[in-house]
Amino acid sequence: MSKTLLVVHHTPSPATRELLEAVLDGAKDPEITGVDVAVRPALAATLPDMLDADGYLFGTTANFGYMSGALKHFFDTVYYPSLDHVAGRPYGLWVHGNNDTTGAVNAVEKLATGLALAKSADTLEIVGGLDSGVRERAYELGGTLAAMLME
Repeated sequence: MSKTLLVVHHTPSPATRELLEAVLDGAKDPEITGVDVAVRPALAATLPDMLDADGYLFGTTANFGYMSGALKHFFDTVYYPSLDHVAGRPYGLWVHGNNDTTGAVNAVEKLATGLALAKSADTLEIVGGLDSGVRERAYELGGTLAAMLME
């Protein structure tokens, strides 16, 4: 039986879209088997998506010192119904901002802590433009979370 990695993202800009693609390439690395990758824009992700997944990757822009409104909406929708049902499941996070990511990272990490999710990789924080090193780190983030779910 395969496991599911749920990728919930808000990727409105070319840079955040490029990060998403690198994360997905890593999660779908050919050496990773038995893991289905479910990709949902934050405004389309649902409670059943959250409950049915075995692990999570969250991606967001840093907007005015906070996570995107779209990702906040996702957490508002799933938080209380997910309590006690997702504890211990692994998660990872990437955040892109033009000049700061601290507030967005803190906000998502507080929600993940409240859900008792297990932070399973270092948060990927990107300020400004992307380069090959950032794309490689995004690939590694996706691969790390997917590999954790392999049996």
